[in-house]
Amino acid sequence: MHTKANALAQGFIRCHDCGCLVKTVDHPSACPRCDSQLHPRRPHSLQRTTAFLFSSFFLYIPANIFPIMTVNQFGAGDPHTIAGGIIELIDSGMIPIGLLVLVASILVPSSKLIGITLLLLCAHFRWQINARRWTVMYRVIAFVGRWSMLDIFMISILVDLVNSGSVQIIAGPAATAFAAVVILTMFAAENFDPRLLWDNQQNL
Repeated sequence: MHTKANALAQGFIRCHDCGCLVKTVDHPSACPRCDSQLHPRRPHSLQRTTAFLFSSFFLYIPANIFPIMTVNQFGAGDPHTIAGGIIELIDSGMIPIGLLVLVASILVPSSKLIGITLLLLCAHFRWQINARRWTVMYRVIAFVGRWSMLDIFMISILVDLVNSGSVQIIAGPAATAFAAVVILTMFAAENFDPRLLWDNQQNL
């Protein structure tokens, strides 16, 4: 592979708001198209992403320890954590819903937390990696983030629709912590600047 200079090294800055490519030869402070303030890279990207990520890890603990919902059958039922609720849903015959909760509540959040952590470590320690693949991973994390609230929406729908007959579902306190984890991971992905991955590479 051969070395290529990035846009910043060639004297260009891309506007974060409108995407306009601006020459830095005259040291402009604002975008000529939308008048937004120009930055070579998002200011304090790593620091902000780290703060949101640590907050997400901190809240992910109560989100899994405290009960997220209670499934009552014929008036009897116990509070369940996320894992316990998945088992209870499957035992109640709601296998598709149980699998949906498994993906939305465990696989997706944990994958996002691990993925953002790896992106931060790569940018901080300047790892020599395949920047194109890692950028794709970042885009996947950012895209999935908007769908991570599916579990909370599902619980809300279940509370309204399933609360009839012999089965009753009640939302638990972990739902609030889990919603906070989803929002914080979305903020973490939004504040991370993937161009930092390319700045670290010596061979492109």
